[in-house]
Amino acid sequence: MSALLEVEQLEVSFGRTGAVRGAALTVERGETHCLVGESGCGKSVTALAVMNLLARGARRSARRLAFEGQDLTRLSDQGMAHLRGNAMAMIFQEPMTSLNPAYTVGSQMTEVLRRHKKASQRAATDRAADLLARVGITAPGLRLGQFPHQLSGGLRQRVMIAMALMCDPKLLIADEPTTALDVTVQAQILRLLASLQRDLGLGMLLITHDLGIVARVAHRVSVMYAGEVVESAPTTELFANPRHPYTQGLLRCVPVPGRIKRDQPLGSIPGTVPRIEPGFQGCAFRERCDFADATCAKTIPRHAATADHDFLCRLPA
Repeated sequence: MSALLEVEQLEVSFGRTGAVRGAALTVERGETHCLVGESGCGKSVTALAVMNLLARGARRSARRLAFEGQDLTRLSDQGMAHLRGNAMAMIFQEPMTSLNPAYTVGSQMTEVLRRHKKASQRAATDRAADLLARVGITAPGLRLGQFPHQLSGGLRQRVMIAMALMCDPKLLIADEPTTALDVTVQAQILRLLASLQRDLGLGMLLITHDLGIVARVAHRVSVMYAGEVVESAPTTELFANPRHPYTQGLLRCVPVPGRIKRDQPLGSIPGTVPRIEPGFQGCAFRERCDFADATCAKTIPRHAATADHDFLCRLPA
């Protein structure tokens, strides 16, 4: 049986800038796959490419981009619109800009079910209230009549999660769902997503730059840098045995209680992410890497450390 989501050799460019370069990942049924990397590395663009929500002027191509074996690159706009919000749903990074300020929470939630499932207004309202209660919102009937600006950031994010679940999707893409939330609310949202994923058997692609989140919820991790997936492995394997120098650098930046001494500087990765022009070759991380040499400017091989752990580097496995 094929994976729920399969991405191979995904390329996305905006003019002369390569935002995503040969990215590959899979999301299995019932799995939480985390896509991690620093800001601007192409994580959100990858998700938008999967959902076919890229900005006008973007160019997308892929050797394989499939949902349940169905080729997404060959779907018409109407076919893709049928999948979005129905079998595939996305929680966007900033709920205040994703929710329409001119419509109530209830009208926006019920529209999803009425459009895709042809449900009655009463059935859609009941479903919306039930999901709001399920994601931990008290007095759901009252909330359905409110506008987004009347809700706190945590409540708006819970509304977005509930809206994404209206049609019982098989794949949920969550793009940094805890951004701009305080630490307590972040923990609540993460526990909620993990619980829903476990109870509903969702496949989830979780985009984040927080390795603490990854350690708590992910089954598998793909590390992205300058538009490329430079390492992919099961979570425990990645944290125990990172092979790519960028992954190693990221893990060194995570403060570990009891191991980081007082007044000792935290880990860091020197330099900045390069701008990728057309025809760029070699390792994009080479200007920041302690192990770089002249061969890093040439084609870089992908090694298999184990059967399900691979990385993109000239260094041997």
